[in-house]
Amino acid sequence: MAGKALIVLAHPGAQSLSRLFAEDAARALESRGADIALLDLYAAGFAPALTPAERAAYYGEQQDHSGVVEHASLLTEAETLVLVFPTWWFGMPAILKGWIDRVFAPGIAFEHASDFGPIKPRLTNLKRVLVITTLGSPAWIDWLVMRRPVRRILKTAILGLCAPQAKFTILSLYAAENPDPGRIKAFEAKILATLTNP
Repeated sequence: MAGKALIVLAHPGAQSLSRLFAEDAARALESRGADIALLDLYAAGFAPALTPAERAAYYGEQQDHSGVVEHASLLTEAETLVLVFPTWWFGMPAILKGWIDRVFAPGIAFEHASDFGPIKPRLTNLKRVLVITTLGSPAWIDWLVMRRPVRRILKTAILGLCAPQAKFTILSLYAAENPDPGRIKAFEAKILATLTNP
């Protein structure tokens, strides 16, 4: 799995499971010879709110990407994208949702459709997407009651439109508030297996 990989971490805690799993992902990708960029949104002080200028230019002939140039470059050059975050209230943390709002933008991740047709994907370089998330709830609530909203939004509504060719995988650690070490190790092994196998 040579090529460029972008790992996006969205957790405020320095000792979080998300950080541990992001580091696991980095090691696994390094073992395959990937050129890795690890983007810690909290540490970077990323501002998640779409700016007035970005919104005003959203449907214009020239979009305003001046505030996310480096992020856009990392995303468009990546062949592998790994998103690592906790699921809160069955959704992504605000900072990650804001990153998607600002970086998965027209002129970066897609082109607007004409005459109400489908948007045109631009993340054609992206071959693989892995989502690693933790949830406080048990699996049955996410699957049966909520119907896996994070998976549906990311796989279908975002990556399905902007990078339909990319292989999508999600690994979810349930009941993650106080997991025993054995469960953590088993989950780390899943991350390793997912990223080291073609």
